[in-house]
Order: sequence, then structure tokens, then C-alpha cells
Amino acid sequence: MSAHIGYAAMLERFPPAEAVALSALAESHGFTGVMASDHFQPWIPAQGESSFVWSVLGAIAERTHGDFGPGVTTPGFRMHPAVVAQASATLASMHPGRHWLGLGSGEALNEHVVGPYWPEAPDRINRMFEAVDVIRKLFTGSLAGRDVRHSGQHFKLEATRLWTMPAVAPEILVAASGPVTAKRAGRTVDGMITTGAPAEKLAALLTRFREGAREVGRDAARMPKVLQLHLSWAPTDEEAMRGALAEWPNGGLRIPRGDIRSPFEFEQLARTVRPEDFAGRMVVSADPDVHRADIQRHLDLGFDRIYLHNAGRDQAAFLEVFGRDVLPGLRA
Repeated sequence: MSAHIGYAAMLERFPPAEAVALSALAESHGFTGVMASDHFQPWIPAQGESSFVWSVLGAIAERTHGDFGPGVTTPGFRMHPAVVAQASATLASMHPGRHWLGLGSGEALNEHVVGPYWPEAPDRINRMFEAVDVIRKLFTGSLAGRDVRHSGQHFKLEATRLWTMPAVAPEILVAASGPVTAKRAGRTVDGMITTGAPAEKLAALLTRFREGAREVGRDAARMPKVLQLHLSWAPTDEEAMRGALAEWPNGGLRIPRGDIRSPFEFEQLARTVRPEDFAGRMVVSADPDVHRADIQRHLDLGFDRIYLHNAGRDQAAFLEVFGRDVLPGLRA
């Protein structure tokens, strides 16, 4: 069976119109969906962009035919969960069966801009799962034609409903980078999203996700397990490494980044990244066979859908080469 390999549209790196065009180009080369990043600021100034993901997703949906969603949006800082629910329900209503809602606990880089106290990671995770409760209440109640309320530790919702709803609510996928969040996702939402990491860490996350699902009588085999995979391909190994260092030093940075507030602060930290720091964390190579083998390893690990982000600036060449030389050899 063919693998589900989508394109990661990095809105912190490409202007919105270009990101939309690249998403359509990706589909023409055999990619089967789009994950669009949600940023208020880029990681480093050189990346240079950060458009509003919900506007761009609407345009991507009109230019493509596959699945699409934000990878990931954070409810509760820049936008109340009710507004996120409305945005998601509207897209799902316009494009039935195609849209999924990816949620995360957020990074200071994007969320601190509205000025509240930036909580510690456990508090952010609890806040995210309460936001999930609000969004699910709105989806469920609105489909049943009734108003819902919420009064919790972090959020309040007066009696209301979503007046525009699809026939089926969007899948809710939660981003997990640690075992506690992964297990909780298995218990409470439709699926899990994570990003590329050492194989042993990813295997542990998948195990905990399955454990959480099993505890509440759910079949994790039927639940989406989604990976955003960063890589650097270019015509030569030297160009691939230059692209990784200049465009995506994130892939080699081995410190937590959730509390970094400024692209300029991140830039200072990124200057410490060396070529050897990418080893075991992100494939940097000109050889399509090397990339195909790495993607297949992640499929074999248990991921159902993988969205690829290439650090190189020439996305068109990447899409052509991978569409021709990589995607056809992958199997779910």
C-alpha cells in the first residue's frame, strides 16, 4: 500500500502566496496532503516570514485536493479555543473530509506576544487539554443543535454553539514531545502529532500513545499517528549542509526551545550549531536513497502520515526529485 506522504508548508520561511503555490506543486508531484505551520514570528530572522495560518490554509484547500491542517496551532493565548473551533469548523464545512485540527501547547516565540505570564510546560499542557475540552464541547454540541458552556481553570465559555459546522467534526490531533502528553493524547483525542527525533524517543512516544488509547478501550491502530519530518536535501551534500545550517539550525539545536521569546535570541543560540549536531536528528544528504530509507524507517516505526519539510531554499527541485525518486518506493 502506498504511504501517505504530505508536504510541510513552513509559513515562517515562505511568503503565503509562495507557500500556497508550493503546496499545489507538491500535490502535482505525488504528495498527498499539507501541514501548514502556525507561527507569529520566524525561528530566526533569516527565515523572514510568519503569515496567518488560517488564511493560508483556506487558500491551500482551494488549490489542492488532499488533507490539510495546522501543524500545530495553540489555543488559548493568541486565540480563545472557541475561535480556533470556529476557524476549524468553517474549513471542514467548506472542504468535507479533508481538514484536521492540529493542536499544541505552544512556544513563547509565538504565544508570549499577547503579553500574559508564560507558564511552565506542565501548566501549558494542562491548558492545552482544557482547550481541547472546550473545542470538543463546541463540536459535539453544535452537531447536536444545542448550546454548550464551559467554566474551567483557564477558560470560560458562555452558552453558545457553532452555527457553521460540517456533517462530521474535524479530527483533533495533539502534538506530543513527551511521554505524559503522548499517553494523555491516546486517552482523549483522535490522534497524535510529533516531529522528527531519535528513533528511540519516537518509539517511546508511540508506545505511550497506544497505552493511553488501550486504557480507555480505544484502538490506537485506527487513530492517526502523524510525523512532521525535517530534512535537508540539495544537489550536493555540501549544499544540503549549508541549507541546514542557514535555514533550519533548529534541527541541530539540542536545547529546549519552548521558552525562547525572540528570533534574535534564537539566532544567537543557533550560531552554536555545527554539522555534527544534525547526526541522528535530521538527515542531511544529496542522496534520495538515503532520505527514502529514513522515511521508510519512520513508517515502519508506526507513523501513518508523514509531512516532509526540506530545509533547502529550492523547494521546487526538492519536490520534483522526491516525487520522482523517493515517494514511489515508500510503503505504508
